[in-house]
Amino acid sequence: MTGNESKGEMVRGMFNDIAPTYDRLNHILSLDIDRLWRKRVVRIVRRLGAKRIMDMATGTGDLAIALARNIEGSTIYGADFSSEMLAIAKQKIEALGLAERISLTECNAEDIPLEDEAVDAATVAFGVRNFEHQKEALTEIKRTIRKDGHLIVLEFSNPRCAFVRWCYRLYSHYILPAIGRMVSKHATAYTYLPDSIDKFASPEEFTALLKEVGFDKIERKSQSLGIAHIYIAHKA
Repeated sequence: MTGNESKGEMVRGMFNDIAPTYDRLNHILSLDIDRLWRKRVVRIVRRLGAKRIMDMATGTGDLAIALARNIEGSTIYGADFSSEMLAIAKQKIEALGLAERISLTECNAEDIPLEDEAVDAATVAFGVRNFEHQKEALTEIKRTIRKDGHLIVLEFSNPRCAFVRWCYRLYSHYILPAIGRMVSKHATAYTYLPDSIDKFASPEEFTALLKEVGFDKIERKSQSLGIAHIYIAHKA
């Protein structure tokens, strides 16, 4: 961050810069485990019976596409603040013939151009820790969800087991940034990403934040030895 640049502006610029290599690096650096986690999110959304779904921080559209392809009769509203990520998402969606079922909008999570209770469920995959004002963004997302609808969040976390945490930090703080810089040619993006995970709330703290915003009946499911968590929050 330089000068008067906000976190949101910095993160938007970073994702615009790395958009061309994002998908390839994402799958390589996660060893494709991110695909498994997204499949689990899709299964949860499908089990909840949601048909109108907002995918906030949709990025290049991987989760939005998976939702549309695996939930019959669904319509997906994909939103992100990175124009370059959305441009790639649009190409992928059109190539798969899903343009009639997935719409894309460039917006900030704190100001979503949807009416109140417009969707049955909202999803956020690896986006919450990048929100500049997390409480305000989650409140705005909740506004768009109908009564008795759900928010499903997939987000990284720090493993509880000391040995797993040590291995994960070695990989995320040293190996991942080196590969990321080499492929993306971006000096800081893949240093920011592990740092943002370190600074993100613990599962208990994030659950408390969801309750503070007004969600209840919150479930959390540890993924891959605690490297990530899926949170399922009900709108009362």
